[in-house]
Amino acid sequence: MRLWPRTIRWKLLLGLVLLQALSITMFALLLVRLQGRDLRQHAQQRLMNQVTSVAAQAQEAMLENRSDWLAAAVRMMGKAPSVAQAKVTDPEGNVLAVSPGLARKTVLDPSEKGQMPLVRGTAPRVFTFGDDRWGVFTYGNDRWEAVGPIYFGTTLAGYAWVESDQVWDSEQILIVVRGTLIFGLLWIAASSLLVWFISRSISKPLAILHAGTSALMKSPESSEGFPLPAQGDNEFTELIEAFNGMVASIDEQRSGLNDTLSLLDSMLANAPIGLAFFDRRCRCVRVNHVFAKFTEFPLSRHLGKTLPELLPEPTGKQLEDAIGRVFFNESAEHEIEIHGVGGKPRKPWTWLVSTYPIRTTPNQVRWAGLIVQDISERKRSEETLRKTEKLAATGRLAASIAHEVNNPLEAITNLLYLLRNFCDLDEAALRYVTMAEREGKRIAEIAQQTLRFYRQSTQPHRASMAELLDSILDLYQSRMNTLNIKVERQYNSEMDLYCFAGEVRQVFANLVGNAIDATSAGGRLIVRARRSYSWAFPGVSGVRFTVADTGDGMEEDVRDHVFDAFFTTKENTGTGLGLWVSHEIILKHGGVVHVRSKVGRDGGPSGTVFQIFLPDNEKLITLPRPSTA
Repeated sequence: MRLWPRTIRWKLLLGLVLLQALSITMFALLLVRLQGRDLRQHAQQRLMNQVTSVAAQAQEAMLENRSDWLAAAVRMMGKAPSVAQAKVTDPEGNVLAVSPGLARKTVLDPSEKGQMPLVRGTAPRVFTFGDDRWGVFTYGNDRWEAVGPIYFGTTLAGYAWVESDQVWDSEQILIVVRGTLIFGLLWIAASSLLVWFISRSISKPLAILHAGTSALMKSPESSEGFPLPAQGDNEFTELIEAFNGMVASIDEQRSGLNDTLSLLDSMLANAPIGLAFFDRRCRCVRVNHVFAKFTEFPLSRHLGKTLPELLPEPTGKQLEDAIGRVFFNESAEHEIEIHGVGGKPRKPWTWLVSTYPIRTTPNQVRWAGLIVQDISERKRSEETLRKTEKLAATGRLAASIAHEVNNPLEAITNLLYLLRNFCDLDEAALRYVTMAEREGKRIAEIAQQTLRFYRQSTQPHRASMAELLDSILDLYQSRMNTLNIKVERQYNSEMDLYCFAGEVRQVFANLVGNAIDATSAGGRLIVRARRSYSWAFPGVSGVRFTVADTGDGMEEDVRDHVFDAFFTTKENTGTGLGLWVSHEIILKHGGVVHVRSKVGRDGGPSGTVFQIFLPDNEKLITLPRPSTA
């Protein structure tokens, strides 16, 4: 239970009441004591006068021997408001006359008789009964009484007795106490009313300040209800005005801070680089969308995570070590290259990482910042540039070789012509010569293309796909027979396609040659061609080719790079240009190529399938197409 009030108003009021009540009580006690002393002195003097008067009247009555006069004098004195009892006794203490009163008080008490020997001369004596502890007249057995001698000349004739009325004397003190109490209550009421109004002038501004402070604490972002009303002309008015000024200043600073935060948030969200911030335990504090895209985690799931939890090994560990060095060295690190493989489809990537400390005080690093820039495309561009330079050098070398090959090739072509037309050859030999002339012609076309830097020297025409595929398979027949590779030809002899026949022949020669190289003895080779429609554009018709083998297959990382220039798995014999050139020819015809491959594990099946779609387009318009898969 709360005994002391909480509000300032009631504290002031209760404190004032208690202070005034204590002050008035002490004042009343002091006043009663002083007033009691005066009353005692007045009572003694009054009793002495009264007893002297009774003694004089009794002396006269005794001289005249008039008992009625004696009784009348005593009775008159007993009627005085301050007298409780008056009486006259003889020298032995026998009562001669007494004022009306209690019967038991008509006999002298032993204490009264003890006062008789103490009377000296004609002077009266005042004495008290009991213990006057307070120095004032109190109720009970405490009694004040005066005794005076009665003389006839020099002879003692008796004693006059006058007892003070205790009630009357006490009422004098009570009158003082009541007056003091009434004055005190009026004073407390008036002071309380004054304090009430004064405290109201204090508590009302404080209540306004309290309400404003509470509203500001509950809703720091809202300035509703401000400025606070300021009334009057005192220190509280100045305090409220200062508080309003502070709130206005805070609101202005908050507005500027919000603008700054909005700019920073916009910069953080739209920066083309990955940004992340970490505490001393390498836990994520904040990231932007680009960094979340790098980690492939939702933006909301980064808070409190460590880098090894967000990124695979060893990338997460490398970045965590870089953050640790920032806190340990308290210095920045720039342009740290980190490499890895990921994404869909999986491909190599390169990040350029910079770290820097974030200080809240000059001597304390609280956070570490991480800047991640994906430079994979730049690296690939640089690699492409290097490959392009290699291709340019290779092209120049190939042009030189083609120029040198072209002269003896013309001689071989002429010799084959003479052999076919002027020599008596049987049918089989004539067929081989014709095949040699056709392949020589193809070699001549390749040499011309090389000399003209891959510019087609002949016009496209409609060619029989069956003849084209048969010629390639016949060319590799001896190798396939040696390896006991079974060939399955699945195409229509009447199927044709408008294309650059020499280039298409080069594509399938590369595919069939690679399939034979990958297939072990006793394997199978399937070559299929049929009319179909584009996978990406169903309205575009053409021919779909399939070259499938039961070879060793390709791993995923090999399959992702088979069409890259200079990429080869044939370290001793391969150049890495065959499939790259084939891919360029397919794209030139507006076609699409799909690759599927499976590596046999634990004795399971394996093999590779190349599917090519070439549109039957007599204008050879390059159509939009999806990326190579």
